[in-house]
Amino acid sequence: MKLVFDRPKSMKDANMHYCPGCSHGVINRIVAEAIDVLDLRERTVCVAPVGCAVFLYDYMNFDVTEAPHGRPPAVATGIKRARPDLFVFTYQGDGDIAAIGLAEILSAANRGENFSVIYVNNTVYGMTGGQMAPTTLLGQRTTTTPYGRDAREGHPMRMAEWIASMEGPSYSVRVAVNNPANIVKTKKAVLEAFKMQLEGRGLSFVEILATCPISWGLTPVESLNRVEKELIPYYPLGVFKSVDTSKKG
Repeated sequence: MKLVFDRPKSMKDANMHYCPGCSHGVINRIVAEAIDVLDLRERTVCVAPVGCAVFLYDYMNFDVTEAPHGRPPAVATGIKRARPDLFVFTYQGDGDIAAIGLAEILSAANRGENFSVIYVNNTVYGMTGGQMAPTTLLGQRTTTTPYGRDAREGHPMRMAEWIASMEGPSYSVRVAVNNPANIVKTKKAVLEAFKMQLEGRGLSFVEILATCPISWGLTPVESLNRVEKELIPYYPLGVFKSVDTSKKG
């Protein structure tokens, strides 16, 4: 019988800790497939922070180093500058990148550091108990906004557009993994981002709208519907910046 589906070489045969219906497993596979396609496994380093990505070293069959909460862009900068021959990317959540790590990602983007960012936006602090994140939608209930987020707590932050407004980044895109069509587009976006780094174009940024059924208090199916009906209208999908030149600076 012809084998039509298998585990990517860049993923280990390991049980994952993600909750049922969580998008992280799908996104992990997309990233691993892209690394396989580009034949990067032997020189890849992923920088993962505190949060749902904390056990990524158990799942990926390449080097993964941990960074303090919010600091992956700083760690990735150091690795890439010391070893420009390596392929380096960060894997971060919305609480990590848009709250405690906001200065790090904006500074790295402003400098045009040549690494890639996989940014998973599920509008909540998933691992630590479902608290409000910088991306939490207005009216969304969390453990710290039980009556719904109010504008007094700030407005949800659109990171892909913010990154695109800066001079340093080469690529900024927002995609989703709520249905097969969007998963295909996400695969293309991740590949494009990784190619940008290989061509030395500067920081490439992929924001991925994801589900968190447990923190949202929804079933996996209801969570996928929420991405379509609530997240995408506020966080529109698309490419916000793509530098055409092969070299920057």
